[in-house]
Amino acid sequence: MSYDIVFKRIYQAPDPGDGARVLVDRLWPRGKRRESLALTDWYRDASPSPALRRQYHQGEISDAVFATRYRGELRDAPECLLPLMRHARQGRLTLLSAARDLEDSYLPILREALLKALDEQDA
Repeated sequence: MSYDIVFKRIYQAPDPGDGARVLVDRLWPRGKRRESLALTDWYRDASPSPALRRQYHQGEISDAVFATRYRGELRDAPECLLPLMRHARQGRLTLLSAARDLEDSYLPILREALLKALDEQDA
């Protein structure tokens, strides 16, 4: 089965075609009121752990190390993907983040893990 999982910056206006809009950042975006975001959910557990996030943002680890460790966090806690998997099964899932460059953030890794988990359950 094919799933439609897309990324969008939280600062972009909601669109009727977004489907389920889930904020997957650990921190609430600055200057945004909940009512203005048209969120389906705010789900922190699928984002990188605070320690991993801190190491990456302080330049203590490389992109490759960050990606490997984040994949490990997702692998070690597969239950953290379940709410997102439910949304993905119902139609388009828009993963929202405050990251400036969505394709160079943790979101592609999260989508990869979601698609893999969905495929394993569908098999």
